[in-house]
Amino acid sequence: MSGEPLQESLQALTRFLVGDATVVQTLQRVVDLSVASIAAAAEAGITMLVEDKVTTAVSSDPDVREIDQAQYAAGHGPCLDSFRYGAVYGIRSTERDDRWPEFSRAALDHGIRSTMSLPLVAGDASMGALNFYATTEDAFSEADQDAGTAFATQASVVLSNAQAYWDARSLTEQLSEAMQSRAVIEQAKGILIAQSRVDADAAFAMLVKASQRENRKLRDVAGDLVQRYSNRPPGAAR
Repeated sequence: MSGEPLQESLQALTRFLVGDATVVQTLQRVVDLSVASIAAAAEAGITMLVEDKVTTAVSSDPDVREIDQAQYAAGHGPCLDSFRYGAVYGIRSTERDDRWPEFSRAALDHGIRSTMSLPLVAGDASMGALNFYATTEDAFSEADQDAGTAFATQASVVLSNAQAYWDARSLTEQLSEAMQSRAVIEQAKGILIAQSRVDADAAFAMLVKASQRENRKLRDVAGDLVQRYSNRPPGAAR
């Protein structure tokens, strides 16, 4: 296999800015580039844990999800084993394979005659498996395996960075939201202290009681109170 498609795909990965795309978009980009990097591959997909369930997170073709579902239902298959054990697994002929009969049967039914699964590993953590599918038997050579491994290694770095970026961004947004909520609640408490002539603890208890009574979030109850207070005309009775 010529190294040019692989080099182009690797260069595209290194130029990929994780902050410009969501994790799902990053995964899809990785899959699309992976197919371009291995000439024998007709389709590709990524097996990984999504909401505590192993699934095909993204694929280059809907058929991949249908094929992979057979191994998820059976509890074993080359993609699952690559994910679990961090090793490369291949099927030279889905027609003759007897290690993963359910998966091989499903692959053959969709015109896939050989496969190659490579682990996606970041540090000591297994992130998933990158899976290639071909329409001919014994399609993947040792050179393809080397190329696929090189691509999977770089893809793992990109995916790890993307996950870290979005985890950090999510945490930052949560902290920002918490700080905003606290500010609104403090404003509402101040209004109640002035209106009802109670202390801070009693004002907070009033907000909590209203939240429970209305079955609404405390910050929403507080926000409505602040909004009503700020919308009163100047000089109006408080």
